[in-house]
Amino acid sequence: MKYQIIYDRPGKLRLRMGKYAFSREQGYGIAGMLRRFPGVVSATVSYNNGGILIYYEGSCREALFQWVENLKRTELPSEHPTEDEKLRELDETFQNKVIGTLARHFFLKWFMPAPVRVLHAAFRAAGFMKKGLRTLGRGQLRVEVLDAAAITCAFAQRSPKTASSIMLLLKISEYLEEYTRKKTRSALAGSLAVQVDRVWKVTDSGDVSVPMASIQPGDCIRVQAGAMIPVDGTVRAGEAMINESSMTGEPLAVRRTAGHTVYAGTVVEEGNIVAEVRKLAGKSRIQAIVGMIDQSEALKAGIQGRAERLADSIVPFSFAASLTTLLLTRNLTKAMSVLMVDYSCAMKLSIPIAVISAMKEAAGRRILVKGGKFMEAYAQADTIIFDKTGTLTAAEPKVACVIPFAPWSRKEVLRDAACLEEHFPHSVARAIVAQAARENLKHEEEHAKVEYVVAHGISTILREQRAQIGSAHFIFEDLGIPCPKEAQKLEEEKMHGLSVIYLAVGGRLAGMIGIEDPVRPEAASVMEQLRQNGFRHIIMMTGDNEASAGRACRELGITEFQAQVLPEDKAAMVKKMKGEGHTVVMVGDGINDSPALAAADVSIAMKDSSALAREVADVTLLSENLEDLILFRKLCRSLMKRIQRNYGWILGINTSLLVSGMAGILPPATAALLHNGSTMAISGLSMRPYLRSSGTEEKER
Repeated sequence: MKYQIIYDRPGKLRLRMGKYAFSREQGYGIAGMLRRFPGVVSATVSYNNGGILIYYEGSCREALFQWVENLKRTELPSEHPTEDEKLRELDETFQNKVIGTLARHFFLKWFMPAPVRVLHAAFRAAGFMKKGLRTLGRGQLRVEVLDAAAITCAFAQRSPKTASSIMLLLKISEYLEEYTRKKTRSALAGSLAVQVDRVWKVTDSGDVSVPMASIQPGDCIRVQAGAMIPVDGTVRAGEAMINESSMTGEPLAVRRTAGHTVYAGTVVEEGNIVAEVRKLAGKSRIQAIVGMIDQSEALKAGIQGRAERLADSIVPFSFAASLTTLLLTRNLTKAMSVLMVDYSCAMKLSIPIAVISAMKEAAGRRILVKGGKFMEAYAQADTIIFDKTGTLTAAEPKVACVIPFAPWSRKEVLRDAACLEEHFPHSVARAIVAQAARENLKHEEEHAKVEYVVAHGISTILREQRAQIGSAHFIFEDLGIPCPKEAQKLEEEKMHGLSVIYLAVGGRLAGMIGIEDPVRPEAASVMEQLRQNGFRHIIMMTGDNEASAGRACRELGITEFQAQVLPEDKAAMVKKMKGEGHTVVMVGDGINDSPALAAADVSIAMKDSSALAREVADVTLLSENLEDLILFRKLCRSLMKRIQRNYGWILGINTSLLVSGMAGILPPATAALLHNGSTMAISGLSMRPYLRSSGTEEKER
């Protein structure tokens, strides 16, 4: 293909092929192929002018020119856009719409003769008139009617400028709401997508590396140790230990063999499996969440809904006040001045804009909210219930306790355990090896070939003695190694609430290693800040035993907790607290939390939550930091303050204008100008950031 070099400097190329050189989908394909080109860092393609922007490293410049020259119009690839491309196009579309609308408005105002401006304003007004007449036809007297009446009155007063200003404001508000909703939807979809480009497809002739996009339900793929499973499917061959913390919230890997179901987003820690694809990654989950976001009417903040209902209910009074003024004063100008000033316009625009702006700011801070009503509820909530594993804890096991048995010492037990475990990638093995490294215990390979039994343990020859490490079932039942009474007593006293790994050497128990899932570093501070921010009840509920739950609560300063609970118990607690008049927030991450999440006034899912938890949740945190709960609380409370402040401004300003119009102090054009100016000012102020960059709450004046 022919092209022009627009910019050519080391590391950066900008080429242009001309308008209509390729379609939008072909542009995505060209960009995708370039991103896979050796040496290319990034590639952006614009189908509007056939432009290609390439950032590269090394000496691939000439190869890039040759590659572009060899492209053929009839053989251009087509691909779907990436999430980054979708977001970039969404930003460009919004900017183009707003800039285009403003440019047309001021071009007509400054350069076109009056007759042309009037005709253009009348043409635009026809759409608003149509909406108003349609609303009247349904027997409703709502804000659409008042919008149409205000525009009509502006024309009746021979003030097309005022009519144009009203229509400009309404149009930009419409663009902003559409943009915010689409961007939130796109950001949420991107966060759920499983980012896997290629997979190993199992064929009759062997395993073949193919693009993920080519996989269909019914295909079989092989997933090796350390890889993420990119689809929902069924294991057909092999066995593996799979970390399902993103699905269930549990930190320890589980054994999966033929017949078991595996889920997209989970990770194979050891072993390998062949899985038959049942459902492609993410699509059904994303669509379910997008559908919930699109239910905008059901998800509006209660205060936003009340503002819109109040705006609609005021409309008849605005018409009545105008008619009364006409009857009492016999002055059409005064009556028109009253009609040009109303409370509904500012309420209709500023309150939704405030809510949408808050949702957009939350999304920018990696907090995805499905509707404004959840921000209102979170601002008012006084009770918050937490799941433990994966929510208050990091789901990263660590060594909590090492108990040796004579003649072995503690260091020998930990060193030998690390020596055996260092070749295996599962989470418990990593915890043991990491602890040995922290204690500077060198564990040279002194063992023979390791025999590994999936989901059971490890067996080898260590310094000419048979050594095994693994679960109680593996050591005491499968291998028949005797369990000393001393070990049982020490386990009850010191290992209560921990996962225990046993090391045996020479047919005797050498030691026990207790594994814990520690609380998040910031969790204790967050609990205190939640109390300071108005949460009167902070409750932890977990399926863990009483000792483990109690230990975590003591670290966190939580006084209310329940242990060994079932999913239905969590939901019952939520319903109980709601029945007592509390506004309840539930924070969880696993499938077992879903019933409670669904029952809460506000449900919050963590970053690595199960797909089901994210579908049910009203709010999704895309970071791993619990401090976002405090940030979100401040944002929501700041939103409520701003809305109340807007009410005060709308009431004060418009009442003053209304009285001035009835008294004849302000002519209709001036009243309309001041009314629309104040509406734009209040709406503009509603779009300001709620939180400072440091995360502190903005001071609402």
